[in-house]
Amino acid sequence: MRRLSYTKAAARDLADILSYLAERAGDGEPALRFVQRLKGQCRRLAELPGALGRPRDDIRPGIRSFAYRGYVILFRYEDDVLRIIAVIEGHRDIDTLMKR
Repeated sequence: MRRLSYTKAAARDLADILSYLAERAGDGEPALRFVQRLKGQCRRLAELPGALGRPRDDIRPGIRSFAYRGYVILFRYEDDVLRIIAVIEGHRDIDTLMKR
């Protein structure tokens, strides 16, 4: 099992997703549950053996992606750590966002 780590950008992404969903729903509870499920998927990615997700060397070398309920989790393996790089809504231009 790998340790799980989030970049500051990924932590901001999760906070932004929470704010956006809470504002749209008018209730923070469903938004919080969804973000907790997103984080749970990140934990599962760290727990499972092998290399998971789709290679995304087109974005940056070593980056992988995993789709989850309309969002894309971008991550990389770093020895015994799975580092979450970003969590982006799936309809956005991921290539452009990640090249900034």
